[in-house]
Amino acid sequence: MMAAARRGARAAKDTLAEAAPDRRQAILLAAEKLFGLRGYHAVSIRDIAGEAGVPLALVGYYFGAKHELYHAIFESWQGSIDERVAALKAAASDLKAPDALERVLCAWVVPLVELSRHPTGQYYALMAARDLMSPTPESERAQEEFFNPMAHAYIDTLQQIFPRATRGQVAWCYQFMLGAVLHYLTDVRVETLSRGENRATDDHGQQALLRFLAAGFRGALKSG
Repeated sequence: MMAAARRGARAAKDTLAEAAPDRRQAILLAAEKLFGLRGYHAVSIRDIAGEAGVPLALVGYYFGAKHELYHAIFESWQGSIDERVAALKAAASDLKAPDALERVLCAWVVPLVELSRHPTGQYYALMAARDLMSPTPESERAQEEFFNPMAHAYIDTLQQIFPRATRGQVAWCYQFMLGAVLHYLTDVRVETLSRGENRATDDHGQQALLRFLAAGFRGALKSG
């Protein structure tokens, strides 16, 4: 009986190990979607398995506990953060240029907007936005590991554009920018308030957002 049990356990493990790689991706996408729509604490591993259409045991096999799966989502998107840092370096090639601020803001805003519009990125963007507005211990750890280094890089660059401003002043403006962009990505009320003239997250809104942010930085940091 023990031998049969061991053979059964090995067979189950082999079945999990041979699962197609796209099932792992399906779990990540399902977790992003549910975390984005409901929030971390309102979602169970069973919910994620059901959404992904995989056996419950497969979630644990690939990712372990729920907080490890949550962390793995951010790991899987590290490339997008690296791209935004690379875009910053390109935008910061000439910080004395009249449009240096606009280029740096575009490097921060545009990839995030494009990510939110992409079918494979929309729920990740929604999840990150939700967690910034209603943080959890898990999201705070992700912020520290994945997003704070990028934030510091942008704040360092913005301080060079506004050398008379303190880091504290620039950090406030960075956070105001973050709030404005998150609202832009999640708001639909503008369609009602504009009486149908605007559409949520349309290109006209993005251009208005960038102008608004640039004017805000210049106004708050006292620079033309």
